[in-house]
Amino acid sequence: MSSHPVVPTFAAHNGFTLPAIGLGTYRLDGDAGADAVARGIEAGYRLIDTAFNYENEGSVGRGVVASGVARADIIVTTKLPGRHHSSAKARASIEESRSRLGAGPTDLHLIHWPNPSQDEYVQAWAALVEAQERGTVRQIGVSNFLPEHLERIERETGVRPVVNQIEVHPYFAQQEQLEYHRERGIITQAWSPLGRAQELLDEHVIHEVAAARGITPAQAVLAWHVARETVSIPKASSLEHQAANLAAAEIVLDDAEVAAISALSRPNGRLFDADPATHEES
Repeated sequence: MSSHPVVPTFAAHNGFTLPAIGLGTYRLDGDAGADAVARGIEAGYRLIDTAFNYENEGSVGRGVVASGVARADIIVTTKLPGRHHSSAKARASIEESRSRLGAGPTDLHLIHWPNPSQDEYVQAWAALVEAQERGTVRQIGVSNFLPEHLERIERETGVRPVVNQIEVHPYFAQQEQLEYHRERGIITQAWSPLGRAQELLDEHVIHEVAAARGITPAQAVLAWHVARETVSIPKASSLEHQAANLAAAEIVLDDAEVAAISALSRPNGRLFDADPATHEES
């Protein structure tokens, strides 16, 4: 069996590190989902991303066990949903995620969306801080938080997230937010890292970079993420796609290639109407 790709890691302000490419699991559920997770871990993934609202934490947990890889070597990320932001609901949700995943401490627990009009995300963050202090959660972070949300939770609790998982892809490069995170030691995770996959992968510049490197268009995009020090979590169920995505971690693009791909970015490049300033998740 060939050795796994060497995957770079990115570090947070407290020394916590994440591999540059992880496995997304949205819509990977049931036995097929568990099998896909196990295959991914066997192929070399050490970061698995799920969420309470994906309704597949149980399948992810079974896949982790079935992989045969030591549990301590795997980081499983899950996320607290919007309807569980109030203190009591957040505490119960954290415990439920632990149970679904396998009852041990959760490795990395994020708030899925800030839901600012609901205005309970500080309560949710305080519940995660408390869970970390109790040892039921190892590391805590957020998802889809804008700088104003990040500053508020740190101001009110004294605790800075290690991760902010946000929408990042070549159509929506988010350079300013990435720089904001980097200055504060917050790891950026990119959801939907391949954007509108078919449309994006047909872009001429992506094909140019891929052809020059002898790689696939998807690998070119994932290598762009690595070059920008963002952790990408592409979903893939087949071993072939899982292996190809992970292999992109070893591809080093030059500055000109990164800039050419970044030039695809547009102000309205979001995949859907999911501005964290207004979007509400249930």
